[in-house]
Amino acid sequence: MTGSGRIRAVVLGSAAIIGLVSASGPAFAQSSLGTVTVGSRPVAQPMPVSGEGTIQSMDVQGSQRVEADTIKAYMGLKEGDRYSPDAVDKAIKALFATGLFADVAIGFQNDRMIVKVTENPIINRVAFEGNKRVEEKTLQAEVQLKARQVYTRSKVQDDVKRILDVYRRSGRFAVTVEPKVIQLEQNRLDLVFEVNEGPSTYVRRIDFVGNKRYSDSALREVVSTREERWYRFFSSSDTYDPDRTTYDRELLRRFYLRNGYSDFRIVSSVAELTPDRAGFFMTFTVEEGERYKFGDLKVDVKIPDVKPEDLMPSIKAVSGDWYNADLVENTVQAITDRVGALGYAFVDVRPRVKRDKANKIVDIVFDVQEGPKVFVERIDIAGNMRTLDRVIRREMQLVEGDAFNSAKLRRSREKLRNLGFFEKVDVTNVPSETSPDRTVVQVDVREKSTGELSFGVGWSSSDGALFDVTLRERNLLGRGQDIRLKTTIAQRKSEIDLSFTEPYFLDRPLAAGFDLFARDRDYQKTSSYNLKDTGGSLRLGFNYDENWRQTFRYTLSQSEVSNVASTASTFIKQREGEYLLSMFGQTLSYDRRDNVIEPTEGYVVKLSTDVAGAGGDEKFVRGMIDGAHYTPLTDDTVLMVQGSFGAIQGIGQDVMFIRNYQLGGENLRGFRTGGGSARDKSTSDVLGGTWIGTVTAEVRFPLGLPEELGISGKTFTDAGMVGKPDGVNASAMNYSSSIRASAGVGIVWKSPMGPVSIDLAYPLMKEDFDKEEIFRFNFGTQF
Repeated sequence: MTGSGRIRAVVLGSAAIIGLVSASGPAFAQSSLGTVTVGSRPVAQPMPVSGEGTIQSMDVQGSQRVEADTIKAYMGLKEGDRYSPDAVDKAIKALFATGLFADVAIGFQNDRMIVKVTENPIINRVAFEGNKRVEEKTLQAEVQLKARQVYTRSKVQDDVKRILDVYRRSGRFAVTVEPKVIQLEQNRLDLVFEVNEGPSTYVRRIDFVGNKRYSDSALREVVSTREERWYRFFSSSDTYDPDRTTYDRELLRRFYLRNGYSDFRIVSSVAELTPDRAGFFMTFTVEEGERYKFGDLKVDVKIPDVKPEDLMPSIKAVSGDWYNADLVENTVQAITDRVGALGYAFVDVRPRVKRDKANKIVDIVFDVQEGPKVFVERIDIAGNMRTLDRVIRREMQLVEGDAFNSAKLRRSREKLRNLGFFEKVDVTNVPSETSPDRTVVQVDVREKSTGELSFGVGWSSSDGALFDVTLRERNLLGRGQDIRLKTTIAQRKSEIDLSFTEPYFLDRPLAAGFDLFARDRDYQKTSSYNLKDTGGSLRLGFNYDENWRQTFRYTLSQSEVSNVASTASTFIKQREGEYLLSMFGQTLSYDRRDNVIEPTEGYVVKLSTDVAGAGGDEKFVRGMIDGAHYTPLTDDTVLMVQGSFGAIQGIGQDVMFIRNYQLGGENLRGFRTGGGSARDKSTSDVLGGTWIGTVTAEVRFPLGLPEELGISGKTFTDAGMVGKPDGVNASAMNYSSSIRASAGVGIVWKSPMGPVSIDLAYPLMKEDFDKEEIFRFNFGTQF
């Protein structure tokens, strides 16, 4: 250490220097501390020594806190032993290995061995200076050295590395840390880590090499790392983190294996730091390989009294479908559970995979045999500073006392990662220290930010100019709860929505929640009235399996038809006032899409039903079925075919016109919102209909522009039919149940402020009273 308090990088030795014996005094074997490379230990070089003999007595000098007898015990030498260079070398190494001493010297004269030691000082306190982006309590928890501990240079350098790792995980690779010491009396010191944080190091670009089936933009949605954008100031996903990159490799692997690419592998993932050390260019090099389908699926059982045919229903995959590694894992879990229900707790299920590259199929035999009899002694969880232990434990497929199962351990790891609360998740098991038939499951996580604040500005053909703000927390108070508040203000719409979801209601996998809303819509342009809805809903949802999902809901709301124009339709004027709605509903969905955000293959089907009348003013039953199918035409071109049909029927009364279906706008481009629906003959106010059917065929394709721009083209055709409203005389309205159709082209831009859609559509089949809309522009969803 220098007088200024700076720590010099020194090597603390693993060997000793033995000095020459002088004629005037005892010879000392001592360490030599010099300025060398950080991270090494001092190496004392052996030198010739004159004189050997038997140690008759030992004298320890310089010790303050450590007893002399303790020092003698550390050395391994005692009276009666022979004094030699080798023995002294081992003694000095032993003393340095304790970490208690900064310097050691050993001498021998007249059969008397003299040991001179300089003890390492005691740390009075550990402080940090210059840290602004990382709180001091976070750094205190990371470093090993604490107050009242023995100071050693090696531990200081280890702590410097730990601090650097903390900053690098938060995207600051230009950080420097310089440890300093302030000498105090009584061999004490204050340790200060002086931090120069430097600028954040963001990911400027993410590229993929070797991907032919999926575009770069599609794969960027798969990985958790994001490219630097000015609006991500509340997120750390665009800062470079090596651990997150490792997780991204796993996400890519799971994505491809889930979509049939059994031979997929990641050749490399490289992060190149720019010369100014202010950003990273990330490149993932992949080999997609061929796409496979499931071939023969069999079960081979080596457990007595268990027949293969008893386990065949547990196979989740279907021969002829695209290969899906998730289905293989789910099958392993299902077979494990089934065999366990038959009384065999220790089961080892291993899928034997055989690839037929010529026919591009994968044959799988699930090998079922008894596993080692090991129980889970306990589950240790570490790293969750905010998230409650029970939020993590409820995702675990194993609990204390269970028979250990590796398939359940892997599934637990996946479920924790899918929560989206953690940047890093490690789930491993180690042998118990108490019993050979016990194992300890260790869960190590590192949390990430789960709060989101987003803004939206833009304009749409139906609502005009708009502005919205959304505040969301996906892990409220560390309980795993999701709460969202959204406010939208537009020229013809204003609304505020508050939603809350508890994903494990009653400690079961039931997603329960509520929604509160207040919405005010201006329909003066199309129907000469305003509509205000205020109310809320309760909902409960659960998954039957990874594809089937069921949701139940109850809605109670107050609707008010107001500001009805004097020139409005008589039918609308008759409905002016307030109405109470009490409605029960459900939605059953089956989803086989490869990607929910940007699907390229697969299909989804939804069936929704609602019944109103358990109290309130409105009584009706309503049903809707809709679905979509996605087919890749080329590597970058996708055909989407979508259809829907819905109907509503009053129970003992006519259906309120505000519940009617409208044809036109989003569901039939080329027509205004409600432009293909029934309307009053005298006022042209849109009245809607009690049933609707629509179909859309759309092809999305690249425009040859750089993928970084996120611009793609589309061509489409829409068709639809709509029914007439209840309670309106046919002679008083313009109505036709004929088919309307249109065709057009458009552009989609994934802008920094959300997707922008521009459509040009021309009606091909229409009625004379229909209202057209050739140009449709939507811009400004959340960003």
